[in-house]
Amino acid sequence: MNEKVLATLEYDKVKKQLRSFLTSDAGLAELNALRPTKDANTMRKWLADTHDAVEIYRVSGGIILPKLADIKPHMKRLEMDASLSGTELAQVGRVLQASTAITTFFADLADSKEIDLIRLPALVNNIVTMPQLTRRLHTSIENDGRITDEASPELKQIRQKITLTEKSIREKMQQYTRGKAADYLSDPIITMRNERYVVPVKAEYRNKFGGVVHDQSQTGLTLYIEPQAVVDMNNRLRQAQVAEISEEKRILDELSELLRPEAPAILNNAVILGHLDFANAKAMYAHQMKATEPAVSEANEVSLRQARHPLIDQTKVVANDIVIGKDYQAIIVTGPNTGGKTITIKTLALLQIMAQSGFFITADEYSTVGIFDEIFADIGDEQSIEQSLSTFSSHMVNIIDILKQADEKSLVIVDELGAGTDPQEGAALAIAILDAIGTKGSYVVATTHYPELKAYGFNRANTINASMEFDVESLQPTYRFLLGVPGRSNAFDISKRLGMDDTIIDEARALTQQDSQDLNEMIADLVAKRKQVEDESIEINERLATITAEQEDLEKQLFKLDNARDHQLNEAKKEANHIVADTKKKADQLIADLRKMQLDAGTVKESALIDAQGQLNAMRQAPDLKKNKVLARAKRQQEFKEGDDVLVVSYGQQGVLLRKHGADAWEVQMGILKMVVETDDLQKQNLPKEAKPKTKPRATVKGSSRQTVKASLDLRGHRYEQAMGEVDRYIDNAVLSNLGTVEIIHGKGTGALRKGVQEYLRSNPRVKSFNFANANAGGDGATIVTLQ
Repeated sequence: MNEKVLATLEYDKVKKQLRSFLTSDAGLAELNALRPTKDANTMRKWLADTHDAVEIYRVSGGIILPKLADIKPHMKRLEMDASLSGTELAQVGRVLQASTAITTFFADLADSKEIDLIRLPALVNNIVTMPQLTRRLHTSIENDGRITDEASPELKQIRQKITLTEKSIREKMQQYTRGKAADYLSDPIITMRNERYVVPVKAEYRNKFGGVVHDQSQTGLTLYIEPQAVVDMNNRLRQAQVAEISEEKRILDELSELLRPEAPAILNNAVILGHLDFANAKAMYAHQMKATEPAVSEANEVSLRQARHPLIDQTKVVANDIVIGKDYQAIIVTGPNTGGKTITIKTLALLQIMAQSGFFITADEYSTVGIFDEIFADIGDEQSIEQSLSTFSSHMVNIIDILKQADEKSLVIVDELGAGTDPQEGAALAIAILDAIGTKGSYVVATTHYPELKAYGFNRANTINASMEFDVESLQPTYRFLLGVPGRSNAFDISKRLGMDDTIIDEARALTQQDSQDLNEMIADLVAKRKQVEDESIEINERLATITAEQEDLEKQLFKLDNARDHQLNEAKKEANHIVADTKKKADQLIADLRKMQLDAGTVKESALIDAQGQLNAMRQAPDLKKNKVLARAKRQQEFKEGDDVLVVSYGQQGVLLRKHGADAWEVQMGILKMVVETDDLQKQNLPKEAKPKTKPRATVKGSSRQTVKASLDLRGHRYEQAMGEVDRYIDNAVLSNLGTVEIIHGKGTGALRKGVQEYLRSNPRVKSFNFANANAGGDGATIVTLQ
C-alpha cells in the first residue's frame, strides 16, 4: 500500500507498540518488513497465526523464547568456509536449544484438549532438531561465548597447568611483597605488565632488587620489575597461554566444521523461531489492547463493533460502531469540528490496515473487516509545505491522485472534503467529487461541515449520513459516532447557555433560513428518538445476554452430569463384571479342591479344609466388590433394623442385629457371642421364624471326629497369665495331634494379649511361622500359626 497513507494513518506507531514484545532479531526483522497484504488467503493465514498464538497465550501464558540474535551473517560465513567466534557459536547454540524447546512445547500442546490450533503446529513440524550438535555446543561454549573446560580434554589440562603455574608464581612473588624486600616496593602488590607478573619497585632500588624491567610509572619513580626468580615460571606460563589460544582456535574450527553442513537447516529454524516470536508478540499485544479476531468479508462488508483507535489510551478512548459496505458504500459525516470526526474515520482505516497485516483489531468480538487492494486517505491537517501549496490546493492534489487510482476494491477516507475555499463552491465541488468516487465503485467515508451535504446524504443512493454527538448541557463533544443522523449546528444553543442575550439569539434565528431551522429541529428530534431506541436496545441485549449465559451454563452442567453418570455407570458395570467373573473362577476352583479333599478326607489335614473354607467365605465379599459403587449403592437399599436376621459374611455365621453402632456398624448376637460388625459385612436373611437356624458361636472351628484338638483356640475374655498357659498347652496338643496350621483368637482390645501370644510363638521352636488372619477373617484380632 501507499507508504504516504501508512504514514498518515500512523501505521508505524502501531508496529512500534508491538516491538517491546519481541525477543528475537528475526522476529523484529519480520515486523519491520511487514506491510498490509491485499491477498485474502495470505491475510487469513496471518490472522490464523495470531489466533494460534492468542490461544497458546490463553492456555500457557505464551510462547517462551530466549533472546535470539540474527544468525544470518554467521551462516553466510560458514558457507564461505570461515570459522565462527565463540560469541557467534553461542548465538547459534541458543537457536538450536530454542528449536528443541519449542518442539517439545508444541508436542505437549498437542496432547492438550483445551486448545485447538490451526497453523503453527505445521510450521513447527518443519523445525529440525539436532540433539548431538546442540549438546556439543552447550557443553563447549558458555552463553557469553567463552570456551568451557569441557570443550576438550587437552584444553582442560592446559588450563589446569595455567592455574597451577599462576598459583606458584603468586606464592613465589609473595616473598617480595611480605618479606624484607617489601621495603623496596612502592606498593606491596602483584600486578601484570606485558602479560608477565611484576611488582612495583621504587626506582632507587632497581639495582638492589634486580630482575627484568617491563614498564615504569609516568613519573618514573616506580619501575614494574619481574623478579629473576619467576622469569622461568613466567616463561612456562606464557607457553601454556599460547597453547591455550591454539587449542581454543582448534575447537572453534572443529565446531564450525560440524555446523557447516547443517547451516541451511539451522537458518530455517531461526526463521521459524522468529515467526513464532512475531506471532507471540501479536498475541501479547492483542491481550494488552483487548483486541479481537475479526471475520473477513471478501465482499467488503465492514462492521466494526465498538471500535477504538489503538493509539489512544484504551481506558479513555470512546468506542464506536462503524458499518459500511452492506447497505451503503458512502458515509457523509457532518457537524462541527473538534467532535472526533477525524479520529473516527482514521480508526476505520487503521483497523482495516491492521487486519490486513494479520493483527487482531481493537474492537469487540464479531467484528468484520474487508480486504481492500488500496486504502487512500486525505486528512485535513496535512499540507504540502514543501510545494508551498495552500490547504485547498494540497487537498485537491491528493484528491486528483486518488481519483486516478481508486476502483471498486478501494477504501477512501477524506477529511473536510472541499474545505479551504468559498463555502458554496466548496460544497458543490465536494458533491461532485463524491459522485466521481461513487461512479468508480469505491467505498468512501468523508467528513464535512457543509450543510448542503446533509441533503446529499439523504438523496444519494448507497449513501448515509452520520455525525458526532455533542452534549448541549455540558457544551462538550461526547465523541460518539451517530450513524444515520446528520450533524446539526449547535451555535444558538451553545451561545444561549453561555449567557448570550435572548434578543440577539432570536434575531439570529430570524436571519437563518427557515429550511435550515426546520432541518436542525428534525435532526434534534431524530437524535432524541435514536437515543431512546439505543437505551432500550442496550437493556434488552443485556437481559438477553444474561439469559443466554445462564442457559448455556445450565446446558454445560447438564451435559457434564450426563457424561459423568454414563461414564461412572459403564465403569462400574465393567468393574463388577470383571470381579464377579474372577471370583466365580476362583470359587469354582476352591469348590473342586474341597470336593477332592472330601474324597481324600482320610489323608488331608483338617487345617487345609479350614483354610480352603475360609478362602471360599472370603470370596463371598471380596474387598474389590466392597469398593464397587454400583454394588454398594444396591446394598444400601436393603435397610437393616434391630432384630433382623443376618449373615456375617466374613465369619459365615448367622446372627441377630441388636443395635446400631455408629454410622456404619451393628452389634450382632451370634450364639453366645456379641460382636460389632461393619454394615458392609452383613447380608439380610429373610428366613421364616420356624426356619431360623440356631446360631453357632464363632469361638472355634471344630476338627474332624478323628481329632481331639480343635483347630482354633479362643482366648478372648482370658486374663494374661491364664491365656499364656492356655497357649502353651494348646501348641503342645496341636503338635501331638499332627495339626499343620491352627488359629489363635486373641481379639484386638489393648493389644497386650496379642503381643504376648506373638512373643511366645516367636520363642517356641515348634512354631514354623505365624501371621495375622486375613482382613475378612478377623485381621489382627487373630493369628494363624504354622507348626513344624
